[in-house]
Amino acid sequence: MRAFALLLPLVFAACAAGEAPPDPGMIDPQVPPADACGASDLQYLLGQPESELQTLQFAGPVRIIHPGTAVTMDYSESRLNIEIDDAGKISRLSCG
Repeated sequence: MRAFALLLPLVFAACAAGEAPPDPGMIDPQVPPADACGASDLQYLLGQPESELQTLQFAGPVRIIHPGTAVTMDYSESRLNIEIDDAGKISRLSCG
């Protein structure tokens, strides 16, 4: 009886169901798309003058960031951030 009592916790541990691995086809709705703002489609603008932006229409919010400009730290996956360098050229495009 004593041996049975000692083995009982091991039996229960062995019978515990493990967690099934996630289905690779499932997309977590909490994870935003990597390029929700479309920055990857606009990479051709890198190195272009800021004035080039006047010819474009954007589908979502846009934030143009000049050198030394204070920006908020809030993150918006649909907002396009366009960074301008000291020479007035587009130096970076990113979502946030």
